[in-house]
Amino acid sequence: MITIKRIQPQDLPALSQLYHELMGTPSNEQKMHKTFQHMEQQGCYHLLGAFDQEQLVGSVMGIECMDLVGDCEPFMVLENVIVSDRVRRQGIGQKLMLEIEQIAKDRGCAYIILVSGDQRKEAHQFYEKLGFRDELVQGYRKHM
Repeated sequence: MITIKRIQPQDLPALSQLYHELMGTPSNEQKMHKTFQHMEQQGCYHLLGAFDQEQLVGSVMGIECMDLVGDCEPFMVLENVIVSDRVRRQGIGQKLMLEIEQIAKDRGCAYIILVSGDQRKEAHQFYEKLGFRDELVQGYRKHM
């Protein structure tokens, strides 16, 4: 049985392993704990985990952003969407995305943004099935 709930400090080592699977590089767990504490204090970060029994098998992070355009409605940016290779195609990603979408709605967000690497075609099909549309925008990233 898969349950979706907020990530807690004790889940960070398992989250680090998921991120290693996603990015191919390990997380600095000491910095991860410090950053997690800061994020928890902010109130605009929503870090969810998908748990199979008590094992973390997926995660998504939503960041609520304020806006000054039009009616000044907030929006949400999604990052670090991951479901472990071991359990893909079982509806876990959909459960995570529906839960983060509900949080966005509850927080009054007008829309959700996410970016996905151009090579991740399978992920793009998944996002489109959930109602996300490719709006043909160009994404840019500058690493510091």
